[in-house]
Amino acid sequence: MQRAAALVLCWALLLGAAAASDTQQRMRAAGHPATTTDELARLAGDADWRVRKAVASNRKTTPDLLFALAGDSNREVRIAVATNLATDERTFLKLAEDPQVAVRSVVSRFEYVPASALRRLAEDEVPAIRLEVARNWNTDIETLTLLMRDSDEQIAAIAAHTLEERRAQ
Repeated sequence: MQRAAALVLCWALLLGAAAASDTQQRMRAAGHPATTTDELARLAGDADWRVRKAVASNRKTTPDLLFALAGDSNREVRIAVATNLATDERTFLKLAEDPQVAVRSVVSRFEYVPASALRRLAEDEVPAIRLEVARNWNTDIETLTLLMRDSDEQIAAIAAHTLEERRAQ
């Protein structure tokens, strides 16, 4: 009886290892630059968020697929989209309205975010987001001027400082 239980346990462990190995393989494929766009699209629908995150991080992922992943249920996937250099303006605009502060915070700090998304984030209800927009070198002069009138004195001061530095260059 003990031997049968041990065999069942070994079998269960082997199946678990095989499942983990399969997930690792899908994650590797999702992150590999040679993976085809068709395969990336298939992997973007994977049940495991880590696979979808790898697709969202892959610079070969198409802008349309990144836009779709910007609506993923997992915030880690959406954050990966926000830091992908292939992410386009319309996707950044979508992420700038993400319901989770953590995602909007990453967008507000990302050095390659377009000025249009920063303009949208300059009106965010969370002061820490507006502060990061005031610090971001991609924030345009019009948005910095708007932030100089922010009700939060620290945000207004940082925006004024950033604008001053920008004009000095």
